[in-house]
Amino acid sequence: MNEKIDFVITWVDGSDPKWLEEKNKYSSKKEDTSDTINRYRDMEILKYWFRSVEKYTPWVNKVHFVTWGHTPDWLDINNPKLNVVKHEDFIPKKYLPVFNSNAIEMNLHRIEGLAEKFVYFNDDMFIMRPLNSEFFFKNGLPCDLWRDNIPYCDKDTDPLFEYILLNVKMLISRNFNKKQVIKQNFSKCFNLKYGKRNIRFLLLNKWPYMAGFDNFHVAAPFLKSTFEQVWAKEYETLDQTSSSKFRSVYDVNQYIFQLWQIYTGKFTPKSIKESGTFFNLSNNNSELFDFIDNQKGDLICINDSDLTIDYDKVKKDLISHFEMVLPEKSSFEK
Repeated sequence: MNEKIDFVITWVDGSDPKWLEEKNKYSSKKEDTSDTINRYRDMEILKYWFRSVEKYTPWVNKVHFVTWGHTPDWLDINNPKLNVVKHEDFIPKKYLPVFNSNAIEMNLHRIEGLAEKFVYFNDDMFIMRPLNSEFFFKNGLPCDLWRDNIPYCDKDTDPLFEYILLNVKMLISRNFNKKQVIKQNFSKCFNLKYGKRNIRFLLLNKWPYMAGFDNFHVAAPFLKSTFEQVWAKEYETLDQTSSSKFRSVYDVNQYIFQLWQIYTGKFTPKSIKESGTFFNLSNNNSELFDFIDNQKGDLICINDSDLTIDYDKVKKDLISHFEMVLPEKSSFEK
């Protein structure tokens, strides 16, 4: 590896009474319909994220652990590879306090010492197998794929999230002409690695602007300079999102930076199989546990979106399966 690659992970302790007190000061003014307990409750599997990083990606330069201010009791904050970053350390004061993950994402590039190349994780995203640095960055660029798709809505998705996706699409559409982008980056927009997806891209090629796009809720590689470029071009939109203490129908999210990289041709094509696997927790997680036990993919996202699950049982089962795969303590643990 010739260049440094950092990891950034965001985390919140939803049971911290001081955090809850501050959050409740502003929550009566929110319009965030997704602000439910499952967005903040802890499955107590974060230590396995650190174990997987150390075991499967030992080449990482630095881990930036973004937090409101609290840290897990077991975390060794003196680990030389770890940089604990409080919101107040990098988010401009005029936006604080903030409880909106979109607003936090808008400002990640401000983290002091952050490398130009970094991979962004939520705390429900895990590395499951050994990966080299070229899994995330190749030829000096983030590994990604052309995302064109028809617009669609999932009946189970919070409507607020659909608004956010629409805002992202509109921002990209007003900044880029899709036909010109394809002309300039044809081999990246139509690539053998995409397989049958190329047929869809060809059919959608008649529209001069983005119709819709696939969003993959998994770890994402970024160039810090992309954030700076989008801020310079779309300051008002990003400023508005950063000013939203809770999610808002006017927000954009991290997908704007991913799509900006794609539409400027600053990506190296990868296959859909390299994009990771997504699971929603339920009361029957046999497929998920089989995936973990047999390490069936490189990346996984374990989404906690169902309020009806037996939380204590699911948490216990998750810990048990991760412990079988990653039993050794990492140097990030005391």
